Amino acid sequence: MRNSPSVPRACTYTLRVEFGDCDPAGIVWFPNFFRWFDAASRHFFISCGVPPWQETTTTLGVIGTPLVDTKAQFTKTATYGDDLIITTSITEWFNKSFVQDHRIHRGSDAIMSCQEVRIFAGEKKR
Repeated sequence: MRNSPSVPRACTYTLRVEFGDCDPAGIVWFPNFFRWFDAASRHFFISCGVPPWQETTTTLGVIGTPLVDTKAQFTKTATYGDDLIITTSITEWFNKSFVQDHRIHRGSDAIMSCQEVRIFAGEKKR
C-alpha cells in the first residue's frame, strides 16, 4: 500500500433526492446510492485534476475506474426532497487498485457508508 500526497483527503458531492429516486414507500431505492457513489468518485478525480475519461483514454489509455468490490452499511433512510452530502476519500492505494470510502449525511444524520475497491481500467489492445 502507498499513499499519494497529491490527492486531497476528501471531496464532497451534494445532491437532492428526487421523487423518481425512491420506491413506492418513498425510500431511496438502494441502487441509486451506487449510482451516486460512481458520480462522487468521478467528482473526486476531477477535484484532483484528472481530466475527463475521454481524454485519459486518448492520452493514457485509461478508460475509467470500474468497481470490483463493495461493502455498504445503511444506517438511516432517505426520501425525496432530502439534501444529501457524499464525502469521498481514498483510504488505500495498491499497485493496481485503490479503496474509496463514501459517507452520506443528511445534515448531522449519517445515512450510510460504503467502501469500494476500484481499478484503473485500460483500453483493450487489439
